[in-house]
Amino acid sequence: MVYAVVRAGGRQEKVEVGTIVTLDRIQADENGTIELAPVLLVDGDKITSAAEELAKVKVTAEVLGDLRGPKIVIQKFKNKTGYRKRQGHRQDLTRVKVTGIK
Repeated sequence: MVYAVVRAGGRQEKVEVGTIVTLDRIQADENGTIELAPVLLVDGDKITSAAEELAKVKVTAEVLGDLRGPKIVIQKFKNKTGYRKRQGHRQDLTRVKVTGIK
């Protein structure tokens, strides 16, 4: 079983070939593929975490599409002053499918 832990969007995700992952918005190249930076590689019993060995590893993924996350409502309130503030936010996301770990 081969899997990798990759760094994407400020977080780390465990991925295998065929895994679909939702990340922060990433711009793809003209072919619709991206390359993710590996942090750890597990190939059967062999575990690779050294930076010089991970520089040789490529984790490629194809972009399936862009989407937006759920709406988050931020509310602020201060008692006895009449201060109320309401704000919303939706994060821009990208859904990718891992195509290869080499």
